Amino acid sequence: MIREQAILHATQAYDDGTLQAELARRVAYQTESEEPGQAACQHAYLNDELAPQLEQLGFTCHVHPNPAGVDLPILVARRIEAPALPGVLLYGHGDVVRGNAAKWEAGRDPWRLRVEGDRWYGRGTADNKGQHTINLAALRQVLRARDGKLGFNATWLIETGEEAGSPGLAAFCEAQREALAADVFIASDGPRLAAARPTLFMGSRGAVNFELSLRARERGYHSGNWGGLLANPAIVLSHAIASLVDARGRILVPGLRPPPIPAPVAAALADL
Repeated sequence: MIREQAILHATQAYDDGTLQAELARRVAYQTESEEPGQAACQHAYLNDELAPQLEQLGFTCHVHPNPAGVDLPILVARRIEAPALPGVLLYGHGDVVRGNAAKWEAGRDPWRLRVEGDRWYGRGTADNKGQHTINLAALRQVLRARDGKLGFNATWLIETGEEAGSPGLAAFCEAQREALAADVFIASDGPRLAAARPTLFMGSRGAVNFELSLRARERGYHSGNWGGLLANPAIVLSHAIASLVDARGRILVPGLRPPPIPAPVAAALADL
């Protein structure tokens, strides 16, 4: 019955416009992490928007400076019901990609939620304000259905630099290892396989960023006299990159390839 009550409350919050109003309020914050001038919006989003909402749900909130020295703060919110209960770590990011308002269709504004049929438009609705807004609303309805108890301990980690490459996040998590310890980690970020098919990813591809640079000589040489005779750094670098991955995207370095997918996993993925 508790599960059904929570789902009913969540459905009501959608039908009566509560969820839409919350998301609209959050979309209005211009939290573009790739724009240094928007740092104030990042702080306001965490301090003025999310922290008060989390505190109403019984979380203790603290906004930390970014250890990378950039003005992209990180929020940690904790709600401990009992030390022996299992812990859940939830992740979200309050920043968005650039608004690019001039590229939006007529009548649409990246910083104003617009509903057209069954589609909601606004920067962050799909990445990631929509997701953590849904999760926060779900926690609220579970607390309502369970007489103020979740039945587990919860910690929220919300950063404001994901769209800029999450600077400082790894160092922050390392420094806050004990505070962020949990039995399960849930990050709601990413697509569904289909609109009507809820999708739970148990892992995803990662990325390693690096730079290649080559200084072949102390000064430049005129291509009309020296082209083809002297090694061109651009050509050397292109061959270096091509030695890693071929034209069809196949990884050429054995050490970079993942192991084969086990047969049971392949069978489970067959219809995706």
